[in-house]
Amino acid sequence: MSQVHPTAVIGAGAEIGQGVEIGPYCVLGPNVKVLDGARLMSHVVVDGWTTIGSGCTIFPFASIGTQTQDLKFRGGKTFVDIGSGTTIREYVTVNSGTAEGEVTRVGERCHVMAYSHVAHACDVGNEVIMANCATLAGHVKVEQQAVIGGLAAVHQFVKIGRLCMIGGCTKVTQDCPPFMLVDGNPAGVHGINSIGLQRRNVSADAQHSLKEAYRWLYRKKLSVSQALEQIGQEVPPCPELTHLLSFVKASERGIIR
Repeated sequence: MSQVHPTAVIGAGAEIGQGVEIGPYCVLGPNVKVLDGARLMSHVVVDGWTTIGSGCTIFPFASIGTQTQDLKFRGGKTFVDIGSGTTIREYVTVNSGTAEGEVTRVGERCHVMAYSHVAHACDVGNEVIMANCATLAGHVKVEQQAVIGGLAAVHQFVKIGRLCMIGGCTKVTQDCPPFMLVDGNPAGVHGINSIGLQRRNVSADAQHSLKEAYRWLYRKKLSVSQALEQIGQEVPPCPELTHLLSFVKASERGIIR
């Protein structure tokens, strides 16, 4: 059975699952869905066509699903989807999309720390960590298990690769390749994310291949196309390397170098 505090304001039409806890002074719009076992502590605002996944925990003063800050917004039905098991801490903002039907997504089992911002049409993968005040501009794509440090700012349309780790206060204006450490202003790549790879049980052979790929991309003073050619010839293949190469080849903004 769900528990809704008497001071909470629940819009007519909002859907509340089983075992949901909605604390004091929360406000839910009429098109909101809160799935089983989610917990909204207090003073949480959820609006728009927003789905809060099962088992999520949202801390006080978070604002989820409110209208985009994009000045191009002209009205329409836009969405926010928060995956199951995700934790959203104090004062986090997750905005809805801009264009009709557009979705802002935060994946499953993410940890979004205080004051972080996820703008319109972002697509955040599973198990992503955003430290305090990390900021994603519109249309940013973050692959699974990436870590974005506190006060880092990510430019619109940038892509952050799987298991990439971005240092605090980093300014990110180009794509960040998977499995790499990114830091600085301007941002640079400073090796592979060895500790993250170890924690995710990536094999020693795969880590060796990624180190070699890093050397070709960042230490040999080659163009990206030249480095990719050499990696294909010289570096032992593995799924992680395949993903890295596919990411670099598909980059539209260019990778950070």
